[in-house]
This record gives sequence, C-alpha cells and structure tokens, in this order.
Amino acid sequence: MTVSPLQGITHACFGLSYLLALGLELARLARPSKGLRIGSLIAGAAGLFAHTTFIAYHRPTPAEPYGSFLYLAWVLALFYFCGSIQKDARNAWAVFVLPVVIALVGLSLLLTRETETPVDVPAWASGDRFWGPVHGILILAASIGVSIGFLASLMYLVQARRIKNRVNPSRGTRLLNLESLERMNRHAVNWSFPLLTAGLLVGTLLLRTESAENLLSVKVLSTAGLWVVFLVLLYLRYATSVPARRLAALSIIAFGLLLIALIASHPFIAGGGSG
Repeated sequence: MTVSPLQGITHACFGLSYLLALGLELARLARPSKGLRIGSLIAGAAGLFAHTTFIAYHRPTPAEPYGSFLYLAWVLALFYFCGSIQKDARNAWAVFVLPVVIALVGLSLLLTRETETPVDVPAWASGDRFWGPVHGILILAASIGVSIGFLASLMYLVQARRIKNRVNPSRGTRLLNLESLERMNRHAVNWSFPLLTAGLLVGTLLLRTESAENLLSVKVLSTAGLWVVFLVLLYLRYATSVPARRLAALSIIAFGLLLIALIASHPFIAGGGSG
C-alpha cells in the first residue's frame, strides 16, 4: 500500500511555522528590518500552505472540537497573512493575530482523538445532508466574527492605553486608530449576531427530539450564553451610551465563551444520539 507524502504533514508543521513567523515579527518590533518582514511572510505562507494541505487531506469534521479549532485557525491565518501583506510594514497586525492562531492550533492538537474508535453520530448528522452542514457553516462563520471582534477589541484597549500614556503613535509599533478599531469591532458584531442566531435556530430544529440532558450540555448552554452576550452588546451599543472600552471588554468575554463552546464535546456525538 502506497503511503501518501501528505501524511507527513502534522499540526507541528504549520504550528511551528506560525510560531517562527511570530518570533520574526516580535524581533522586527525591536529592530525593524525588511529581511525580518520578508522572513516572517515566508514562514507565514509556509504555515498556511501546510495548514491548508492538512485540512484538505484529513478533512476533519467541525462537529468535533479539534476540527472546529482547526478550521477557525485556518481562516484567521488567512486573515493574518492577507492583512500583513496589505498593511503598513510597521503595523503590528501579525503580533495580535498570530498568537490566537497558534493557540487555536495548539488546542486542536490537544483535542485530537488519539484513537480511531468509531463514535455514535447523531441522526441529524447522518440523515440530513443539507441542514446539518448549514448549521455548522453558520456557527463557524459566526465564530470568525467573534474572533475578529476579539482581536479588534484587544487592539483597541492597547491603543487606548497608549494614548492615555501619551505614547507617540508614529514611533515603534503602529496600530489602527481607535475609530477604525471600534468600527471593525462593530462590523464583526453586526454580522456575527444574525449568523449565530440562524445557526442556533437551525440547530434547535435539528435537535428538537433530543433529551433535556443533552440540551442542557455545556456546549449548548455556552453557545446560548454567547448569543445572550451578543444581544447585550447590540443593546448597549445602539440603545445606550456605554463607553467603547466596556464594549471591547464584553467582546473579549464573548470570545472566552466561544472557546468554551468549541472545547466542549458535542453531546450528541460524545454520548450518542437518541436515534
């Protein structure tokens, strides 16, 4: 039996490439250099290529936690790479995005199944060829928005602190201005909320026959909690005059709930479906 060379590509291949890219970016902050920038982009491109190849070959399911993290990390890696090419050479874009990508890849590796033992698949995953994937795509798309909102909020708080401490914005690391970061966060919340809502509605319809125990699982409750946080975010943003700093902090909390929701095993797979 012929062994494909693609089997040699592992989490370590793209994870270490992203880590090298981050190290070069941090070195570039201390000592700006065109060579470091080019090296970082090459390392990032190598990581993205290996990451894409791994997903195409193994085709992990987003119904498993490791698959969800792997896909989300891939989208953010693409987001980082395209942004790094387009943005100013002194912009610290990669320094904020790459740690999140590396953390997601690490979580995916930790949550990878050590055995190939077959698991029970819920009825909606095996019998419904349309709405099951639609549910997964909607949740993944909403997760991307939550992650972008988290990154924008993190950069907002850092930039606000720099302004408060009267750091010259033209020196050292360059960040987007507060208005741009606040707008990025607002757009992320605005398009994530309807996607998350639609995903929850589709999931509720698909799982309407499940037991109360499964419906009260950590995954379901944390996803519902994430929706509530987003609802509060929208209310505070458009119905009140809450400072942008508090909205940014709430977006960071939303990202934490997202991680909990993704880490939690799907109860309908882990425990076996009712069908």
